[in-house]
Amino acid sequence: MAEVKAWGAALRRDGRTLALVPTMGYLHDGHLSLMREGRRRADGVATSIFVNPTQFGPKEDLSRYPRDWEGDLARCASAGVDAVFAPEPSVMYPPGYETYVEVTEVSQGLCGARRPGHFRGVATIVTQLLCLFRPEVALFGEKDYQQLQVIRAMNRDLHLGVDIVGMPTVREPDGLAMSSRNAYLSPDERKRALAISRGMGKAQALFQAGTGEVPALLEAVREELRAADLREDYVELVDAERLTPLASVRPGQPARLLVAAFCGATRLIDNQPLGG
Repeated sequence: MAEVKAWGAALRRDGRTLALVPTMGYLHDGHLSLMREGRRRADGVATSIFVNPTQFGPKEDLSRYPRDWEGDLARCASAGVDAVFAPEPSVMYPPGYETYVEVTEVSQGLCGARRPGHFRGVATIVTQLLCLFRPEVALFGEKDYQQLQVIRAMNRDLHLGVDIVGMPTVREPDGLAMSSRNAYLSPDERKRALAISRGMGKAQALFQAGTGEVPALLEAVREELRAADLREDYVELVDAERLTPLASVRPGQPARLLVAAFCGATRLIDNQPLGG
């Protein structure tokens, strides 16, 4: 902790700005896009690699979450990262730790309903990292869209003053959203997982053709999930900022289509803007 604070203080003394990219490691091109944008926006870039235990439920994949320390360091270097912070859980949550951050509204529903306590863990660790590094800007991927909105609300309400930047989802050439959990997919599951982006594309085409009724747009996604034997967790069309469900959507209205589905045992999430 002292080393992190000293490094950040030295940057500030020199009048240099800092961009922070929090991650859980097993880095892919989506993470690297955040780091490169951080380099564009600030004088220095720091990345955290920390599989945060407080955002995993008791039956989730904390122990088997993919890790690649040497590969992650090489990728950070290739993206021009200046500092990598990779603490042990006992550093972030020492004995006697009792302070947690909870965002009460945009954390409801969607992943918040399916993963109780998840966003409390996310908001807590991101608050810690922002307080430790005191960056001018912090970058997050839009693939975890509800998480991004939780972090924006936390940053606003706690007056942390950080510029929270959401970056577009980076996809494989065939449309699959890049995710560390894609490593869990078998070759057959990898093919079937494309039903998520395919379904969102069908919904987008329907909307562009003039369909604004939400049930029809959601059914376009669900048809693709069923055809690929993916088990729906949720398919929802929500207000892009407040994440409240919409009954209809019109051109120019900021709205977000969010999908979570199980491909085999692996839970995948994705989203795209619709209407705004």
